[in-house]
Amino acid sequence: MESTKKYLGIVWILLGVYVGYDRITDSLTKIGSDKLEDRVFGWVVLCVLVPIVVGGLILFGKFALDGEYKFDEREKE
Repeated sequence: MESTKKYLGIVWILLGVYVGYDRITDSLTKIGSDKLEDRVFGWVVLCVLVPIVVGGLILFGKFALDGEYKFDEREKE
């Protein structure tokens, strides 16, 4: 089970990198739009949502790789 958690940690990190790339490129095209509501939405996604989502996915993956979700350690406390 621990190897599965570590494997999924790599999956979460790669998913975070992919989502970050996808959302940044989409936001940049929205920012370059002629419509004001597209530009505002693009800036909000780029400055607020991308760091939260990407940071959360990568951090979750890092914790899974480091073994922070081991059940045995919690029982001993």
